Amino acid sequence: METLNRMATELVDEAIDFAEELTIGVHGLTGDAAVLDFGVERPGAVEAGLLLAEVQTAGLATVQTGVETVGGAPLTHVELSTDHPALGLLCAGKAGWELSVGDFEGLGSGPARALVAEEDIFGRVGYREDADFAVLAVETDQLPGEEVASAVAERAGVPESAVFLPAYATASVTGSVVAASRAAELATLRLAESGYDPASVLSATGRAPVAPVADGEEAAMARTTDALVYGGQVHLHLEDPVEDPEAVASTAGGEYGQPCADVFEDVDWELADLPVDFFGPAQVTLDVLGGETHVVGETRPDVLAESFY
Repeated sequence: METLNRMATELVDEAIDFAEELTIGVHGLTGDAAVLDFGVERPGAVEAGLLLAEVQTAGLATVQTGVETVGGAPLTHVELSTDHPALGLLCAGKAGWELSVGDFEGLGSGPARALVAEEDIFGRVGYREDADFAVLAVETDQLPGEEVASAVAERAGVPESAVFLPAYATASVTGSVVAASRAAELATLRLAESGYDPASVLSATGRAPVAPVADGEEAAMARTTDALVYGGQVHLHLEDPVEDPEAVASTAGGEYGQPCADVFEDVDWELADLPVDFFGPAQVTLDVLGGETHVVGETRPDVLAESFY
């Protein structure tokens, strides 16, 4: 298998080639890094969001849309499926690189994280890589500039000309689509955080509704989290038994049942102060090969309707 960053770069090249059709903007920086506007100064788009979800998972996931009802209203849903959950979802897709450079703030996800490999999950999976390119998707309300690209290049250990920075705001169509694609990632991460071996998650399929785009980043963060916590559904194939299946779903959290805007307001939007058991998908099927099948959690379309409409 190619490195995660090489596979993601091929998808970024596709985005650049079809930028007009995807309604994204492409900006070259002084040091030849490339910034792709998937939904910062542009409104974003469904197809752009689907491709960005593939970029974030280094091409190790299949991503598609469908339409189902939430609270009686038809909404786009995103489904993501992968047979490489540890690599595609945790070592690539997970958002774990906090970018704070001058006045710029953003949260990075994607395979460039594997070039640094300082997060605990890389030790759990036993993975890091050296690559000629670095692809870091950045969730932010401003486009990264030269200073950001330089900082990413230095930390990733690649030339600045080898840095690709797809960027999107949470409050964009792309942001809502990408968030909805993370249901399978959340379930896999909850298992790993509970002590389960990520390598024993053999496949993961998840789906969630695409939240209506909010009028600001905080409101969008709340809505897109609601989409996962109250609408996310996941099916995992597992090699080994799970000690505490109930802990994988968001229903394990004491805050379950409240719209995320209220939950986040209670902690003054310091999300790190919330217990991790709140951040899971609403409902999960844990399918142990040759063993038990556990179905945990429940969806809450009533909470989604309160949040969305």
